[in-house]
Amino acid sequence: MKINLASVFVDDQDKALRFYTEVLGFVKKHEVPMGEHKWVTVVSPEEPNGTELVLEPDVHPVVKPYQTGLVADGIPHTSFAVEDVHAEFKRMRDLGVVFTQEPLDLGPVITAILDDTCGNLIQIAQYK
Repeated sequence: MKINLASVFVDDQDKALRFYTEVLGFVKKHEVPMGEHKWVTVVSPEEPNGTELVLEPDVHPVVKPYQTGLVADGIPHTSFAVEDVHAEFKRMRDLGVVFTQEPLDLGPVITAILDDTCGNLIQIAQYK
């Protein structure tokens, strides 16, 4: 068994696709119209056949209170592994990304938390 898909709820799929590809550096894998919304997935350019991240519309009634609660408590929705948190922090901050947590050394990992502009906090983590 392996993880095939993971989802992140977004308030605007087009805006999310731009942020997740142009800022975070993922690559679009699928974009299939499905009525009012789309089936949109991105993957790591390092693993084009790896786990797909679904940019899921936040239309279900429980999603917005869930997202609002996580953001209010400073809890990231998910975490992405990076080689160098400090370098990614600088690169993304230079692109205008807002961080709610600057790089923080937590022993075995260094983390930072950013706002994905689509309703979520996202953690980046570097394993030492």
